Amino acid sequence: MKRASHPLLLCLPALLLLSQVCSGIKWLALSQTPASMPVNRTNHCKGLQGLVSAQVQLCRSNLELMQTIIQAAREVQKTCQKAFGDMRWNCSSIENAPRYPPDLERGTRESAFVYALAAATISHTIARACTSGDLRYCSCGPVPGEIPEPGYRWGGCADNLHYGLVMGTKFADAPMKIKKKSRSQANKLMHLHNSEVGRLALRDALELKCKCHGVSGSCSIRTCWKGLQDLKNIAVDLKTKYLSATKVVHRPMGTRKELVPKDIDIRPVRANELVYLQSSPDFCSRNDKHGSFGTQGRQCNKTSSGSDSCDLMCCGRGYNPYMETLVEKCHCKYHWCCYVTCKRCERTVERYICK
Repeated sequence: MKRASHPLLLCLPALLLLSQVCSGIKWLALSQTPASMPVNRTNHCKGLQGLVSAQVQLCRSNLELMQTIIQAAREVQKTCQKAFGDMRWNCSSIENAPRYPPDLERGTRESAFVYALAAATISHTIARACTSGDLRYCSCGPVPGEIPEPGYRWGGCADNLHYGLVMGTKFADAPMKIKKKSRSQANKLMHLHNSEVGRLALRDALELKCKCHGVSGSCSIRTCWKGLQDLKNIAVDLKTKYLSATKVVHRPMGTRKELVPKDIDIRPVRANELVYLQSSPDFCSRNDKHGSFGTQGRQCNKTSSGSDSCDLMCCGRGYNPYMETLVEKCHCKYHWCCYVTCKRCERTVERYICK
């Protein structure tokens, strides 16, 4: 008589596969690290959530860096949710790290955005930490090699993008660099590509910043350095790439398999475009199988024609109005010297939530 297999044993291969698919952003669970728990001893590293063994080793050899990486994980969550706050998919599933719903487990365009943002954010945060003096083993970025124009001079403290990229890439890409044959090879290629798209967006965000010097604000001399734009600007760039992301397939190209555009076989994948393997639902209704929380109860904008409009956000189901009372400072008055007094005023506004 044939012995029946235990259901858990049958599920194990699938569970292992799913864990490999999204393990590249499990480190975002570091955002949940309590502020009262500093990572200042090597034995703390093993207790951190969401890290693979290579990341634990990087933690042990770069303890000073971990508070910055924890801050980066928090920034990813905050920036993602702010960037998508006006859309049906609002990045709320990122809070489930390290156990993500299917919208981030599968090779969707949503996971493409999160991987790109995570890669950009960790390098951005490290580069800025070098500039602010929070890290002992790095300092200001190098002075540009080109000769400045007349009236300009190099100075200040440039963001150390090179160090940020080196250390950020080592940490963020470590889970995808694990040498293990599996059916998730297509996902690994996708995640590595999208992470690099995030870093390309970060490189493009390096700009010239200057400070004026001169008599009576004449700005006769400008001291300049290379600094990174704020993370919110990089997120806007990546959101644009998300909206125009390319669906790809994993197929043989010569002697190996590569990701190629599904419907445009005449060209390879571009280095600066986000790619995804699986289509997403419309996120209108709750569907746990696809990681959709639905938009019931979400606030919408009755006067907007964009993605936050009640028509689009509520998917044609309609919406309910409600009144909200706001308390604000008003009738502020400056007193010499030197303080301001304000009264507190109430006003009532009408809000709308999706049915």
